[in-house]
Amino acid sequence: QVQLVESGGGLVQAGGSLRLSCAASGNILSINPMGWYRQAPGKQRELVAIILSNGRTDYPDSVKGRFTISRDNGKNMLYLQMNSLKPEDTGVYFCYLDKASGYWGRGTQVTVSS
Repeated sequence: QVQLVESGGGLVQAGGSLRLSCAASGNILSINPMGWYRQAPGKQRELVAIILSNGRTDYPDSVKGRFTISRDNGKNMLYLQMNSLKPEDTGVYFCYLDKASGYWGRGTQVTVSS
């Protein structure tokens, strides 16, 4: 059984930084893509970063240049470094594992004050 547990969220002022972590347990292979999504109140969940098995990463324009996704396969950890945070980055951030039908963590709240 796969479990994903996010941590590192919190309250930060605009322009600040946060680093999110996702601890994965279970049968996880480095070939499985992983990603970070976020959901703001009243909005749909959206992808903010993805990392493929070959290390390739991709980001939407809204976070490109500010967010960096990385993974440590030896430790089964996924990270999201978020810099130059904006109030519109506020939301619950979820870790996602692309395996079978997909696995989600329970999320961690990020609040950016103006």
